[in-house]
Amino acid sequence: MSPLESRKQLLIAESELNRAQLAGDLTALAAGARTLAHRAKSFGSIVSSTAVVVAGLTAFRRGKCVDPAAKHSWLRTIISGAGMVCTFWLAFPAKSHDQDKQETHSRA
Repeated sequence: MSPLESRKQLLIAESELNRAQLAGDLTALAAGARTLAHRAKSFGSIVSSTAVVVAGLTAFRRGKCVDPAAKHSWLRTIISGAGMVCTFWLAFPAKSHDQDKQETHSRA
């Protein structure tokens, strides 16, 4: 075997190792993305629930109809906006982890 052929074999072996490492890195990245999405969904649920509670407490504390022309506080505006964003976020169901596994196995 010539030095050129042995160098070629080493490069092929290194390429296979790099390919396997890349596949492992992509799997870890996908798992991290799923974890982040799950945490964001949980956080969204908490913010949405908090917005509902704050709105209920505010309405209970005032005990009267609010004038539509009245100026809202910035905190109330932020909470209302966060509640809307969370409602939209939760309206779109995320793929479950089991579906991801089934799609991966069906491709193999």
